[in-house]
Amino acid sequence: MHLNSDIAAVVTGGASGLGAATARLLAAQGARVALFDLNEDIGQAVAAGIEGVFCRVDVTSEQQVDAGLARARASHGQERILVNCAGISNAIKTASRDKQSGAIRHFPLDAFNAVVQVNLVGTFRCMAKSAAGMLTLDPLPDGDRGVIVNTASVAAEDGQIGQAAYSASKGGLLGLTLPVARDLAREAIRVNTIMPGIFDTPLLQAAPPKVKDALAASVPFPPRLGRPEDYASLVLEIIRNGYLNGETIRLDGAIRMAPR
Repeated sequence: MHLNSDIAAVVTGGASGLGAATARLLAAQGARVALFDLNEDIGQAVAAGIEGVFCRVDVTSEQQVDAGLARARASHGQERILVNCAGISNAIKTASRDKQSGAIRHFPLDAFNAVVQVNLVGTFRCMAKSAAGMLTLDPLPDGDRGVIVNTASVAAEDGQIGQAAYSASKGGLLGLTLPVARDLAREAIRVNTIMPGIFDTPLLQAAPPKVKDALAASVPFPPRLGRPEDYASLVLEIIRNGYLNGETIRLDGAIRMAPR
């Protein structure tokens, strides 16, 4: 798919990090971009900078996703591109013993469910609703009707201690990719997933410099943290490359995560 002003895109989690970098790159290539996020102040600023539209959307809410898509489509038309970057994480052991009191506790199920609802169910909710909208469009001359890109994580394969919920949610996205690509293949909608490694996003920016330096040094090559622009560049290639479908791609500098 070649981007131009006739192409509309929706980026969830678009106010910061990977989503914001992707929104900026798609807009720079000519697409009309709508951002879904909960951070209204930052989201409005990013949208203004790319002449896009911001929609305050919690992807766990069917009503809010429907309203966001309606607003985005009213401004830009039916999207042909959906990039799912919205996500959350936590770090809790499945079961553990308090070092001081010896009290035993387990992973609170509401905390587990919260991560799965945003990262897995929320992503699928946006995929299904966006794909249904794409079906109303005719294919482009290059054959594509639409493209969906999801954001998993290397934790889907290399989950660390405390990442049971996060890894399960991201592993679920890997499991979704091929069957959804097959579901939509005859409708000319491609589906792919990116698994980022250690990226310099707002989640990591609060870490002390020594921690960030150590993480960067652990990447085989290049020995640095991933940049949001690295992710956005891969999204753009997935959109452009019409033969790339049903695939999950690690974007990680060849790192394999240790247990902790």
